[in-house]
Amino acid sequence: MGLQEQVYSVLVVSAADAFNTTLASMLPEAKFAPIHYEGSISLAKQTLLEHSFDFVFINSPLPDDPGMRLSIDLCDTKSAVVLLMVRTDVYSTAYDKVAGHGVYVLPKPTSRQIMSQAIDWMIATRERLRKLEKKNVSIEEKMREIRTVNHAKWILIDQLKMSEPDAHRYIEKQAMDRCISKREVAE
Repeated sequence: MGLQEQVYSVLVVSAADAFNTTLASMLPEAKFAPIHYEGSISLAKQTLLEHSFDFVFINSPLPDDPGMRLSIDLCDTKSAVVLLMVRTDVYSTAYDKVAGHGVYVLPKPTSRQIMSQAIDWMIATRERLRKLEKKNVSIEEKMREIRTVNHAKWILIDQLKMSEPDAHRYIEKQAMDRCISKREVAE
């Protein structure tokens, strides 16, 4: 699926209607859907329990929290790409706290052009994360296969008194003769 066809889910955590309206105008529905809006960190946390998102925009400060802890937690535990918008006077402090966790930080006010570029960077990052997730699933699947085959080898060693190389050859030969995977033989 090319970038033109990809649709991204979005959570906007902001108590400012003007920010929400401006951001919504920059996120066309054909490419960004659904878009959820929450006005506080506590409401955002509830929404995050029920849904996962590709992008999370946090417009700090919020009524109940500045949003730095949530942005760090999201980058550490989820595959969402997070953009934290902070006042210019706290930008350096916020950046120092969250950038090491993979959170994008922009000072506000900011221009539409910079915001548009940040969204493009977020898309590129999300696609990179998506590829890493696929690779991770493939590695986990391979690890399960190795564990299953090793377990079967130990059963052959224990029950049929085969050596480890003989058990390995037996499983491989059965897989080749029957045109099935070693995992299927092992199972």
